[in-house]
Amino acid sequence: MDAPTTTSADGDSSGGGRRGAGWFGASPQHPQDAQRDGRRDEHRDADPTSDVGLLQRTMAEIEPIADKVTSHFYSLLFLRHPDLRALFPAAMDTQRDRLFRALLTAATHADDTATLAAYLSHLGRGHRKYGTLPEHYPAVGECLIGALSRYAPRSWGPRTESAWVAAYTTISQIMIDAAAEDALRAPAWWGAEVVAHDMRTPDVAVVTVRPDQPYPFLAGQYTTLETPWWPRVWRHYSFAGAPRSDGLLSFHVKAVPAGWVSNALVHRVRPGHVIRLGPPAGSMTVDHSTNNGLLCLGGGTGIAPIKALVEDVAQHGRHRSVQVFYGARRDHDLYDIETMLRMQQSHPWLSVRPVVDDGPGGGLGARLPEAVYEYGPWHTYDAYLSGPPGMIRRGVDTLVDIGIPAHRIRHDSVEELVGARN
Repeated sequence: MDAPTTTSADGDSSGGGRRGAGWFGASPQHPQDAQRDGRRDEHRDADPTSDVGLLQRTMAEIEPIADKVTSHFYSLLFLRHPDLRALFPAAMDTQRDRLFRALLTAATHADDTATLAAYLSHLGRGHRKYGTLPEHYPAVGECLIGALSRYAPRSWGPRTESAWVAAYTTISQIMIDAAAEDALRAPAWWGAEVVAHDMRTPDVAVVTVRPDQPYPFLAGQYTTLETPWWPRVWRHYSFAGAPRSDGLLSFHVKAVPAGWVSNALVHRVRPGHVIRLGPPAGSMTVDHSTNNGLLCLGGGTGIAPIKALVEDVAQHGRHRSVQVFYGARRDHDLYDIETMLRMQQSHPWLSVRPVVDDGPGGGLGARLPEAVYEYGPWHTYDAYLSGPPGMIRRGVDTLVDIGIPAHRIRHDSVEELVGARN
């Protein structure tokens, strides 16, 4: 499934989608980390004379005009270094906010080495599939400084410039080192032949592929996909199953308006076509060291990683209670309900409950989080959420309210390090 904001919707859409990371894309983090860090940073103001304070002053000045700053950055980059244009997708509109997000992350975490390192290492590894090389980073840094100095005149000065140069030097080195280390053990991307294409509804397809070499991942994780029709345009999709002995991988894809990758995967891809896979990522995985039950909320194509988690529990042979709430707008949107019900028949420890939104105005997953109130208690369960951003936000609040500790609530959030603070 495509995972724009969490692990459920299409990253092509404008409805809060989590898009494939480009030069400055954001990376996912545990929701409990985002919540904890968000509470911490909400009340933290750096010393305005410190390097972090100078970075934050710059960010405050450019925030209202982030689009202009980002556009100027790309203009400088492509004018001064036209050879780098080939590394970027044709659709620059999907990247316009990535620079700003990464700058904000750097500014708010410049004094939090561990968090910043984890965030940037993920980006550095992911950028390998774009053909990013160490020698590209100085050009990017040069144009960053150029854009900031033009649009932050009130906060800019020699000390501020020095702080940003130091911050970017740290950022780029972490990413370069992470990419170099990753290159020793994994390819930048995998080729994958489509072996099956199953239309479940007019706009939802299950796409199954065979990678050209072993592809290690964990149930509940996601990857990025690129189609032959849109080079360098990558979108996130969750694996719709646990690792299989035959090495095949399946994804649930919903086509959305103006969704380049999603529409290609649903309406153009057929068996025999070859697509590309980025490296696996994500932390919405089962903790097999505990006997806690699993409470799983999947909205729309967000059922894909939930199905993978159920298979993972079954494969490990420890029959823990797994309670699945499967949400959709209408009955016919429960496109995978028969599969889930068959799994329920095979596993007595599994319970599957469909939840359909009421009325034409209900958004996807509008009733899903609230449905768990009718059951329980849930305080001994680990919770997993996958679906639209609104469902995730309501779901986290609901689960905390009914007694599930925040550190036991997992999802791959699109807000990540940045949005959780805003």
